[in-house]
Amino acid sequence: MKYDQKFSHAPVQEKDVTAMKKVLINARKEDYADLASILEDHHHVVLRQDPVYEVKVFLPDNDLDAFIEEVRETVDLRYRENLIEVSSPEFVISPYLTRAEEKAEKTEKIERTPIEKLIETTRPYLRLNTGTLAMTSIAGLIALTGLFLNNVTVIIGAMLLSPILGPIYAFAISVAVGRGKDGVRSLSVLAALLLSVFVLSALTTAGLNLLVPLTVTPEILSRTVVSPIYILMAVLLGFAAVLALDRGMSDLIAGVAIAAALLPPTVVAGIATILLTDRVLQAGVLVLENVVGMLAGALIATLVLGIGARDYYEQVAARKAMVRTALAVAVLLAILLGLSLALT
Repeated sequence: MKYDQKFSHAPVQEKDVTAMKKVLINARKEDYADLASILEDHHHVVLRQDPVYEVKVFLPDNDLDAFIEEVRETVDLRYRENLIEVSSPEFVISPYLTRAEEKAEKTEKIERTPIEKLIETTRPYLRLNTGTLAMTSIAGLIALTGLFLNNVTVIIGAMLLSPILGPIYAFAISVAVGRGKDGVRSLSVLAALLLSVFVLSALTTAGLNLLVPLTVTPEILSRTVVSPIYILMAVLLGFAAVLALDRGMSDLIAGVAIAAALLPPTVVAGIATILLTDRVLQAGVLVLENVVGMLAGALIATLVLGIGARDYYEQVAARKAMVRTALAVAVLLAILLGLSLALT
């Protein structure tokens, strides 16, 4: 079909459809009969019918999650011919879609991120790479400098560089969707990052202490004091981080908050092994309180937000993983609470 392009003196306004999604569905003829009933409620075009039905669907972003779940229940994705592809078009000119988008904005104000996209965002944090390790180590050294200078501005600058939020977020999402092995991988990445900061801080402190006399500043001493309130703070931070990322908000603020609770205390734990041997236990407990508290808060957030697997069998695995993980985290929190009370 051929269209003639015409120009007018009035400017053409393109409808921004960043809140719209385009879904391409490939379905076998056997599955299309049931799929057709779902498509009736959405603007769609059948691009091909033989040998496999190919359908293009446009719908508001807020309707995507429910629509994908319906399609997954209808189309048997065990067959390689069947697939679902989701993308965001730059713009679409259609009065029907404009009305559909306006209706969606009235009925649902909060945008949810599809679970498939959440899972995809966790992949970079399931393995340790040299870039992340180097950035975390540099951030740790900057924080160490700020701690010895008693300079809060320098410490905050270190937090901006630290990529510690990713593994905590990946852990919570992986457990919520029943991917226990991925959850373990993310924890191993987090442990490696924190261990690198701890060891590097201890070695740097030992080296500097041989060259110049080091002063234990109030910024250092404040992170050798434990209290049960830190657990509550960590839980809230973990919850807020997952909430922000699930809602598509910038991860910068959440990342800085997470780094604030983990990076300086870990650096102080390294410093304490050299200069404050009598407070090593307190510094270590504070780090563990923050880590376990954030993991607990992140898990709670996935439950409150309803983040989970779509497939029935994946849901069963997810429930088992969540129960086991929640019990382990609860036991650790109880132990740390007892230590905190004993050391207060």
